[in-house]
Amino acid sequence: METEALLKVEQLAMKKYKIYKQSLLRYLARSMLASMFIGFGVIVAFKTGSFFYNEHSAMTYPMAALTFGSAIILISYGGGDLFTGNTFYYSYAALRKKMEWRTTAKLWVLSFTGNVLGAAVFACLIYTTGLFDESSVNGFLLSVVEKKMHAPAMELFFRAILCNWLVCMAFFLPMFMKTDGAKMFAMLLFVFCFFISGYEHSIANLCTFAIALVLNHPGTISFGGVMHNLIPVTLGNLIGGGLLMGFMYYYVNKPFMED
Repeated sequence: METEALLKVEQLAMKKYKIYKQSLLRYLARSMLASMFIGFGVIVAFKTGSFFYNEHSAMTYPMAALTFGSAIILISYGGGDLFTGNTFYYSYAALRKKMEWRTTAKLWVLSFTGNVLGAAVFACLIYTTGLFDESSVNGFLLSVVEKKMHAPAMELFFRAILCNWLVCMAFFLPMFMKTDGAKMFAMLLFVFCFFISGYEHSIANLCTFAIALVLNHPGTISFGGVMHNLIPVTLGNLIGGGLLMGFMYYYVNKPFMED
């Protein structure tokens, strides 16, 4: 069963590579879609959490974590291309010698670039809606962003490793399952675990930061803070997906995988 799922990972990586070879613009567009889908999850999570945050409720984070799972459903079934998942898919395909490492690195950069563009577009769309203009609505989001921008870089790095290990499992384990209901439940559960644990996801952070920056925000939220967070978090996500998922599953299953 595990080897069958790994073959699906390999096939998915090659499908993404085929899209890139056919059209760079189409590949970037799919990457933009993924971060926009993450953006929808961010909006739902922080909008829901704000009701509890304003009441100083202990349920603020659990409710935000519960609703953020909508993002992974959108990505899985909506066809988005997410950098963090690609750290697993492409590294595994490269270890299996299905693509060159140079190509793998290029695809990582391009998917991240598309995710950045998608986050920027989505943030501008949210700005035009006026839904987060009031402090009673955006207070929770801005408070979380401020903490993320001022956390120690080393802590961010290791939180990011654990995050993408868990998030990649949220995409990988449902490959074992037969029904869509079971797959969606597993995805929601794993995303809830990553969110409530306080781990760091580069693209989720990217979308959240982009939204915060277009709002009326305090001086403690800045582009410098974005870089302070995203550099260690992106590197940590890369290790979590590439090493703890791609390399680990390649190594422990190598005797059972036929070339």
